[in-house]
Amino acid sequence: PNRLARERFIQGGLPPARVHVKPHFVPRDPGPGRGGAGAVFVGRLSSEKGVATLLRAWETQRRIPLSIVGEGPLSGWVRERVAGMPHVAYLGPQSPERVLELMGNALCVVFPSECSEMFGLVVIEAFARGTPVVASSTDAIRELVDDRRTGLLFETGNAADLNEKVSLLADQPAEVRRMRLEARQEFEQKYTAERNYEWLMRIYREAGGCAGSRL
Repeated sequence: PNRLARERFIQGGLPPARVHVKPHFVPRDPGPGRGGAGAVFVGRLSSEKGVATLLRAWETQRRIPLSIVGEGPLSGWVRERVAGMPHVAYLGPQSPERVLELMGNALCVVFPSECSEMFGLVVIEAFARGTPVVASSTDAIRELVDDRRTGLLFETGNAADLNEKVSLLADQPAEVRRMRLEARQEFEQKYTAERNYEWLMRIYREAGGCAGSRL
């Protein structure tokens, strides 16, 4: 789904000409949202997803409310931690429709993952709603989030930097409007079902041509 994965396959011995990159996609276009003042985290509540970094950031980030959607091994810990944080709401698991609604009504979606992600579906779902993403600067996510165009990147595991980047968005409404347009355009160009179909069929045609040349 990205160049990082392609490089690993090639390192494993597959021929470069036979390894194509085709990202994942959002099956149904939810349309752009209207934006808002809060941040949203959507994901598995586990250590590798950067949940601890997220909550450390919001210990000092009191201007921007945060909604946390998801469940996992740290669900109980998250519930206890946010009990004393009135500006943070733990919503638990939500339907896909509700998740997209929350994304569309947010200032930004936060993606603080600290593991080697192969792809971030949450990122392109946010783009589908026209919502910028504040993401950790891991290899694969840097391929998705174009810093200062479709969102902002922060140093992985650095709660202070995450806090600073979210505050930066809150302080620059004109930049947020621009990023919303860029994020939505990024979705339309790369991550729609129609674009994915075209991408996949082109790969099939190329594969068929290579196979036919050997017969």
